[in-house]
Amino acid sequence: MFAIVEIAGLQYKVEQDQKLFVNRLKGDIGGKVSFDKVLLTVNGSTTIGAPAVSGITVDAEIINHLKADKVIIFKKKRRKGYEKKNGHRQSLTQIQITGITGFDSKKEEKKEKAAPKAKKDAVVSEDAPVAKKSTKKGDDLTIVEGIGPKVAAIFVEAGIKTFADLAKKSKEELEAILDPNGAVYAAMDPTTWPQQAQLAADGKMEELETLKKELNGGKA
Repeated sequence: MFAIVEIAGLQYKVEQDQKLFVNRLKGDIGGKVSFDKVLLTVNGSTTIGAPAVSGITVDAEIINHLKADKVIIFKKKRRKGYEKKNGHRQSLTQIQITGITGFDSKKEEKKEKAAPKAKKDAVVSEDAPVAKKSTKKGDDLTIVEGIGPKVAAIFVEAGIKTFADLAKKSKEELEAILDPNGAVYAAMDPTTWPQQAQLAADGKMEELETLKKELNGGKA
């Protein structure tokens, strides 16, 4: 389990009992501090904040206040007789991560136990079996041209679990979900994904296959 958290204007990857140096913090040595701007958590599954993950905090203890090694800054202007030398030592605080709080393990266990029951409900229901299955389990988003398993997992974490969910999103909304995951995902073009998802949601699979033959990796 780890988290990406913003501390004093900089982002750090932190784990339980980890020691690290950050920009100077207010507080006495031995004091407790907490940070609630958690941008991402990994605890069995990945949760991406928008911009921060709600309810999660990183707790730490102040170990020491100190200064970093001196950095020398030397300026010189040729043929001007100008030379200037300065030094700077950055003020730092050493902290130790004491915990990442806010995870509710009981809720996660309940979800895992409830999953088989949801599957049975989907089979028993004769009125709308497809709708039940889509609501509880989700659709296979990789049917959409241009979406692979990793992108599908990112969308599921963002609450896009069915074709209908994807069809409601705009290109800009999908790009906002993809961009924080790295340059590879930021470079993707989701322009046609909502259109493809709408065809899949309507059961028009033949039309979807025809459209996919006209696309290049999901691009028009």
